[in-house]
Amino acid sequence: MLCNLQCLCLVSPSLSLPPTPPPHQGSFYYLIPIHHYLTFSLFGRSVNNFLITGPKAYLTYTTSVALGAQSGIEECKFQFAWERWNCPENALQLSTHNRLRSATRETSFIHAISSAGVMYTITKNCSMGDFENCGCDESKNGKTGGHGWIWGGCSDNVEFGERISKLFVDSLEKGKDARALMNLHNNRAGRLAVRATMKRTCKCHGISGSCSIQTCWLQLANFREMGNYLKAKYDQALKIEMDKRRLRAGNSAEGHWAPTEAFLPSAEAELIFLEESPDYCTRNSSLGIYGTEGRECLQNSHNTSRWEQCSCGSLCTECGLQVEEKRTEAISSCNCKFQWCCTVKCDQCRHVVSKYYCTRSPGSAWSQGKGSTR
Repeated sequence: MLCNLQCLCLVSPSLSLPPTPPPHQGSFYYLIPIHHYLTFSLFGRSVNNFLITGPKAYLTYTTSVALGAQSGIEECKFQFAWERWNCPENALQLSTHNRLRSATRETSFIHAISSAGVMYTITKNCSMGDFENCGCDESKNGKTGGHGWIWGGCSDNVEFGERISKLFVDSLEKGKDARALMNLHNNRAGRLAVRATMKRTCKCHGISGSCSIQTCWLQLANFREMGNYLKAKYDQALKIEMDKRRLRAGNSAEGHWAPTEAFLPSAEAELIFLEESPDYCTRNSSLGIYGTEGRECLQNSHNTSRWEQCSCGSLCTECGLQVEEKRTEAISSCNCKFQWCCTVKCDQCRHVVSKYYCTRSPGSAWSQGKGSTR
């Protein structure tokens, strides 16, 4: 806990911090791998401005906020690992108050998954008792939920997680233009995704396990399920044509304006974007696009996702590149046997591993813009 506020650049060393509650035994949400420093810093530089001027009472949650953002970033990288846009480091800034002011569907996903990650982690830590002023949500306990079951147990406190996530993440948005409005909307869509994926968990009560009545509570889903949920929202994201008159009215207003003022209430849980995505096939330094040349793809893979199965076509062939096989020799343990008592002895086996990469064929002249954006 000593390095997290300094090496992550989250707060100024001159700030006097309030006591931070000790982490709950067994909680993994406070662990901060040092090799994640760069990624944390991308989020931390934005959070820093708020923390220096924001309420000191909320400094208690900075570690969970940073770790929540990190979990969102890691999920983003997982979801897009085999796509042309693969959630690169330079795309992970959460405010329009910087040089990267894109308003694409990719930007919408970054905001949604980061906001969801912060809410998810804060909610988890709250329910585990890591914060002095927060615990389980017992507001429904004792009430009838449905036929044969009542509310009880320890429901995850999403109200608290949502409030802290909104405080931190939305406060990063300093802009007052269409992009800023889009970001705030997608932040909220991410928080709504946390609620939408919650699951009811029940425990039976009754004589001899008869389960005559059940006690039920709400739990957060696995974060991977939430990532899948938001990835589906990304695939169905809505392009919005902004009303210039309402934007001008919004720009002249003090403070932030609610996203629902500009978008239909029925779209509040949907991801929205304003601009079509650029061509991610071709390297474009000015846009921070690396292109797909040199990317690894999968050939002859089984039991994999649709994107993994199509990765060589999407990353290489459709971008005017060829698929090149590279073979390397790997050494792994094999023929392992248990010996009494109590060791396991293995042989070291050599085998050839084939990997596939997107490469440019000699003399090819793939012109920029031919590849599709996705």
